[in-house]
Amino acid sequence: MIGTQQIQQTMARYVELVDAGDIDAIVALYAQGAVVEDPVGQPPIQGLVAIERFYREGLGASNVSATLTGPVRATLNGCGAMPFRVDMEWAGQPCSLHVIDVMEFDADGKIRSMKAYWSEVNLTAQGGA
Repeated sequence: MIGTQQIQQTMARYVELVDAGDIDAIVALYAQGAVVEDPVGQPPIQGLVAIERFYREGLGASNVSATLTGPVRATLNGCGAMPFRVDMEWAGQPCSLHVIDVMEFDADGKIRSMKAYWSEVNLTAQGGA
């Protein structure tokens, strides 16, 4: 079983990699049959090929930065949650998107599930609250 410290480190690293735009390294965090829901409510994206395409078409096509905005919370059974902010342009305007990601990890420490909780109500104009 993956430990809480490894969950915290991996999730914090994920935000660093999103900030750096390092898609190859982001995809390397995922398990072979992983599932992504980003945002929750959208059809799940399953498997590394589809997950890589998702990041390349989204993150790879945008100039974003990401910042952890609170501590990563980790469970004793391989799950974690974290709040973070993505700064980007939305409809041509600089803005911040406030997100909570929930991840489940396999025994090898790879992400087997990622759910991103956000919608347009979580967008604020850059410099806004």
